[in-house]
Amino acid sequence: MDDKIENAIAYYTKQGDAILAKVNSSNNLTVDEIIHYGEEMSKIEYKLTALEVARES
Repeated sequence: MDDKIENAIAYYTKQGDAILAKVNSSNNLTVDEIIHYGEEMSKIEYKLTALEVARES
């Protein structure tokens, strides 16, 4: 079970890093795009938090 949790943590961390890289490298994001990326990051952070709690249990 720990391997699945670790793999999921790695996957969502990679997804979050990709979003951050895209946002940080863009100079012309619209407000809607910024909101969209923020919502996606919020979902990823929520999943990562849940996975870390599961790992501790």
